[in-house]
Amino acid sequence: MTTGATPAPQPRAAGEVYRRLLRYSAQHWPVVLVATLGMLIEAAAAGGFTLLMQPMIDGTFVQRDPEVIRWLPIAILGLFVVRGIATFITDFGVAKVGRSVVLQLRQEVLAKFLRLPSAYFDREPAAALAARLSYNAEQVTQASADAVKTLVTETLTILTLLGVMLMQSVKLTTAMLVTGPIIAVVVVTVGRRYRRIHRNIQDSVGELSAAAEQALAAQHEVRVYGAQAQEQERVGRLARRNQQLNIKVVATQAFSSSIVQIFAAAALAGIVYVAGREAVQDGMTAGMFVSLISAMMAILPSLKRATRVQGQVQKGLAAAGGLFEILDLPEERDVGTCAPERVRGEIEFRAVSMRYPGAEHAALEHVDLRIPIGSTTAIVGRSGSGKSTLVRLLPRFHEPGSGEVLLDGRALGEYRLTALRRQIAIVSQHVVLFDDTVARNVAYGEMADAPRERIVAALEAANAMEFVARLPQGLDTRIGDDGALLSGGQRQRLAIARAMLKDAPILILDEATSALDPESERLIQDALAGYMRTRTTLVIAHRLATVERADQVVVLDRGRLVEQGTHAGLLARDGHYAYLHRLQFRDDETGD
Repeated sequence: MTTGATPAPQPRAAGEVYRRLLRYSAQHWPVVLVATLGMLIEAAAAGGFTLLMQPMIDGTFVQRDPEVIRWLPIAILGLFVVRGIATFITDFGVAKVGRSVVLQLRQEVLAKFLRLPSAYFDREPAAALAARLSYNAEQVTQASADAVKTLVTETLTILTLLGVMLMQSVKLTTAMLVTGPIIAVVVVTVGRRYRRIHRNIQDSVGELSAAAEQALAAQHEVRVYGAQAQEQERVGRLARRNQQLNIKVVATQAFSSSIVQIFAAAALAGIVYVAGREAVQDGMTAGMFVSLISAMMAILPSLKRATRVQGQVQKGLAAAGGLFEILDLPEERDVGTCAPERVRGEIEFRAVSMRYPGAEHAALEHVDLRIPIGSTTAIVGRSGSGKSTLVRLLPRFHEPGSGEVLLDGRALGEYRLTALRRQIAIVSQHVVLFDDTVARNVAYGEMADAPRERIVAALEAANAMEFVARLPQGLDTRIGDDGALLSGGQRQRLAIARAMLKDAPILILDEATSALDPESERLIQDALAGYMRTRTTLVIAHRLATVERADQVVVLDRGRLVEQGTHAGLLARDGHYAYLHRLQFRDDETGD
């Protein structure tokens, strides 16, 4: 008897995440190909420069060959011009691929968020989800672009320089390669630690964002109740955890770089010793030795960069893994095939029960209710009685654990979700508006192309034109984040105008007039009265006027339907409704 909860995301292995991430990059293969060619040229240029050390020393300083003195400067200049062009091509190509991958991931994750069941958003704070969309996606650039460029370029450079060293002396190169396995073990171990720490960092960023957003959004309450110190401590605790995790990253990075450099220096010391012996025994020239040492010295910073970039790679992999976990979550169940243009609006709840995940008691228990076409049903009850849960089943924001909900005789699951929700308009107590114009907030979503005159008509019907007309740009005035530039009553009237413009056959009013002053409420009630006559309406209300006008009143208590009838009939029965009426509607009757 539980609602369908979205399972918690499961971590992915690093190899699986990287293969999947590379598939995104592979979609831009022409750019990847050109960038890879640039990396090869960069690596070849590094090896070519160390090879030039031999003629530079032997031909210029030892043999004083005029031919070498003429062509060597031109060769060096040409080599670095080619390398500069290759570097530009590589950097531009890699950045383009990385930003394209991040853009695609952001679009896919946002689209996924909007298709996930409502139960997922009951568990995850909106701020944490927004942090994933911005922070995690940005970190993916490190794994899909910047770090890959560094890793591939440095690896190719190291291989090229090793080739140069082998050309000069196999013995010396072999002596240096003894340290290779030790360095590889360090890199792998550090990489695992990086990924674990960065995953914790990303979680801490989401928690920190959520806590800070809550403190700022509730700044009035924080001040009135003197909770500044408490909120500072709560957010500060999360900030300190984030700081500690980042310090761990720096410490790990510094330790690994130091170890790699120590072993590389040991290899260099061994080479110097062996080179001295080889120069005596096998006739190694000064130019050959300088070329080999130059290659060796060029390998050291490449090794350091390749080791340090492990942190970036693992950070990006941890971020990508988190995004892929979201993309792999099951979406809202949508297997219905029925897609009518407009339903008649007959609703029936048959033995409906539902329990939220982790809840001790059922939110709804064996509710049987029929709502005729074009009628108004008022749903009343104490807080937590299941009123909002009942109406949320209709647009399938939640699924019943048992029983079924029917619309025009068909189970809701038989309808396509988009077609079902097109039949429903909702006005809730918690109005949602966007940082846009009045017109775009009313003509929202599928109504975006509504004619101007229809928008004005909806605003007039909702008693909103009287204040909209006084705004600086009228319908084209921006109203701020969540309508911050409007009063509560004005915001609610815009939400009612949006519902009226939709002209859906089913209307859900969840305490829709709670933020209105008595005069505005009376005008809205008059407008809604005419609007509701031709629609099936479900009203969650504490206001007496709305309940009195309803065709039937449904009383819920602890998830059960305990009474049903007309306002007058239920008062005469002197049961649950009469008790609620005495408690909740007394102020309305006295005019307080």
